[in-house]
Amino acid sequence: MVTAPSIQISELTLVFDNGKKLFGNLNLNIGAGLTTCILGPSGCGKSTLLRLISGATDFDVKGSVAFSPSEFSKVAWMGQDDLLLPWMTLSDNVLLGARLRGEITDSLRQKAADLIVKAQLAGYENALPASLSGGMRQRGALLRILMEERSVLLMDEPFSALDALTRIKLQNLSTEMTKGATTLLVTHDAGEALRMADRIVIFGNDPVEVKKEIEFSTTPPRRPDNPEVLRYYGPLLQQLLEEKE
Repeated sequence: MVTAPSIQISELTLVFDNGKKLFGNLNLNIGAGLTTCILGPSGCGKSTLLRLISGATDFDVKGSVAFSPSEFSKVAWMGQDDLLLPWMTLSDNVLLGARLRGEITDSLRQKAADLIVKAQLAGYENALPASLSGGMRQRGALLRILMEERSVLLMDEPFSALDALTRIKLQNLSTEMTKGATTLLVTHDAGEALRMADRIVIFGNDPVEVKKEIEFSTTPPRRPDNPEVLRYYGPLLQQLLEEKE
C-alpha cells in the first residue's frame, strides 16, 4: 500500500437546478491514514460528498477537493448498492479488480477464500448474487474493496444490511484490513462511528455544514474502546443527532 494521502475539501458549494443549496462553502480536512466517520440526517449530502471525492463530474460545483500528495488519484469505493455482477460467482466478484487488471494469482485466490470464510460466507463461493440475501451480497461488496488494499476507501453505509453480530465482526475485519488507509465512512449509526472512527464529523443540514467534530487520541489505542469513553460520547452523539437543524 502506498502512503495514504490527506483530502482537503475547500469552499465546496453545490446548488441544484431547483435552487436548493446542498453544500454552502463546506471546508473539511480528512486526515491521512485515519478513519473519519460522517454522521448526519438523511438527505444532508453525505453520499454526494463521497461521490465528489471519488471524482464524479455530474455535479456543477464550486470549490475544490484535493489530495495531498496531489498526484494521488486511485480510490476504492463502496456505495449503498452492492453492484455485484449478476453473471459472476461470489468468489469472482470479490476478485473482480484483480481480474480486470489481469493480475489474478494463486495467492490472491487464497486471500479471497480466507476473507470469504471470515465474512461467514463459506460454502457460497460459487453462488450467483441472485441466490444470496441482501446482507450476503453486501458482505461480498465489502470484501471486494478490501481485496484492493487501496490507500483511500470511501464507504457509504457498508454494514447497514447486516445483523448486529455480523455487523460487529465485519467492522472489526474492516478496521484490521484498512489500518494506515485514509478511510471516509458514512453511517447513521453513532455506535458504529464510535467503534471505528479516529475522528467523527457531524453534519448539520440546509445547507450542509460541519456542526461538530470529535477527534480521539492520535496515539494507540485511537478508538474509544473503553467503557468510560463510550458512556460519555454515546449520549453526546445521540444528543447532537437529535437536535433540530
